[in-house]
Amino acid sequence: MKKYTAFLRGVNISGRNRISMPELKEELDKAGFSDVSTYLNSGNIMFSSDNREAGPVIEEIIKNRFGLDIPVYVTETDTLREILSHAPGWWNSGDRGRYDNLIFILSGDSPEDICRMIGEPTEGLEEIQIYGSVIFWTFDRRQYQKCSWWKKTASAGIAEKLTVRTAGTVLKVCREK
Repeated sequence: MKKYTAFLRGVNISGRNRISMPELKEELDKAGFSDVSTYLNSGNIMFSSDNREAGPVIEEIIKNRFGLDIPVYVTETDTLREILSHAPGWWNSGDRGRYDNLIFILSGDSPEDICRMIGEPTEGLEEIQIYGSVIFWTFDRRQYQKCSWWKKTASAGIAEKLTVRTAGTVLKVCREK
């Protein structure tokens, strides 16, 4: 069995798309996933499975149990660790004035496509770097409202293509398993 990490897009935010993580864990256990655990209430799931196509299975469980169409990004935990080993030096640097994120793409778009759709990061306030299928992104916490990526990653036409996790969350889920 391989170890996987799944990120659900847009759950339990401002009372929308409510999913009980304990109930979801129970459903995943019933479906044959092993060692299932969750982190936070925002849809971060770690599990073991022989099923390389776990994403559609999880999406179907969520639809049947909670009545929601929630996109799910699934990656092998080892792959996620390998991605993190290539993080740029400015990402997760410990600078509390910066907000570090990892962007996972749910659509068939490439990271380069997403970057073209969003446009250039705001000079001096944001930085991005593509590695493989993800985008490392950081922005100035104090001036986030001036950051073009901060606005556009949540805009219609782009937001549904992505799920974003903070550096702290990604690092935590990699340590869990």
